[in-house]
Amino acid sequence: MIGTDDFLRHLHDRASRALVHWGLEGTETRLIKYRENAVFRVRLADGAYAALRLHRPGYHRRDTILSELLFVAHLVGEGARAPAPLPTLSGTLLAECGRDGVTDYASLVCWMEGAPLGESGRLLAHAPDEAQALFHRLGATLAQLHDSADRFKGNDSFVRPAWDRDGLLGDAPLWGRFWDCEGLSPDSAAGLARLRARLFDHLAQAGTDGLDYGLIHADGVRENVMVHGEEIGLIDFDDCGYGYRLFDLATVLLKNRIEPHYPALEAALITGYRSCRSLSDAALALLPLFVVMRSLTYIGWAAARPEMAHKTQKYADDALELAEQIL
Repeated sequence: MIGTDDFLRHLHDRASRALVHWGLEGTETRLIKYRENAVFRVRLADGAYAALRLHRPGYHRRDTILSELLFVAHLVGEGARAPAPLPTLSGTLLAECGRDGVTDYASLVCWMEGAPLGESGRLLAHAPDEAQALFHRLGATLAQLHDSADRFKGNDSFVRPAWDRDGLLGDAPLWGRFWDCEGLSPDSAAGLARLRARLFDHLAQAGTDGLDYGLIHADGVRENVMVHGEEIGLIDFDDCGYGYRLFDLATVLLKNRIEPHYPALEAALITGYRSCRSLSDAALALLPLFVVMRSLTYIGWAAARPEMAHKTQKYADDALELAEQIL
């Protein structure tokens, strides 16, 4: 059950109001996911499916969401398997459908065929050889995305968050002050503050000026990697932005460290990436730092969400343990 009956009715009411902007009044809808956004599967007039996204109020501004949609449209135009945005009846990519003084944003994107690579917290269902082949293709897919991103020419109104050093470790990280949030034990808060300073020192000593930097997906967790036959696609560009390309690799790897064949999966991902894009040994040596920094983001993310706040301490424990293991 995703929520209470009243809450579900509220979401369906929002979906109905939004669909008017695409001329889809009364169409078949099904709630698929409720996390950052509420995502509905809807049927178009031609019988094809699409995904209606009701954007989380207050999470992203209008220009930020529009920038995401323009970036994804560019990727699809260059052949990427990603959810192409569908324009409203008025030709815009984003609908404003607020009520009672609250502005709601909605977007409609093509439905992505396939099945998720897996589910976070559960072992992959794929046999080891099959999993390695998938991770090789996923590495190549990320490299191709980065190549395409380098060719993207955003306009003056294009704006996306930056997963840079300040966005990850600064005084106001994108997903919150992970060392200073409710739900942490005093020991954990102190340990995280020390780890933050340690990571700053590591990055300063290594030097990041020469690292590959640009637009990234930033959320390549298993649920967002769609497998369709031999093809790999990516969904949910809600967190896309500017960042070190290593961050995309780190995001994939973090939740897969539970796998018994993890070293082979990591090697396959990197080999696949290098088959399409340059990645130096010097840059690769910094990958463990980015895996740890990625783990830290989930602490502030959980603390800021009432439905996830109970996981704040666990995420902190996991991050501190991971840092001891790989740094």
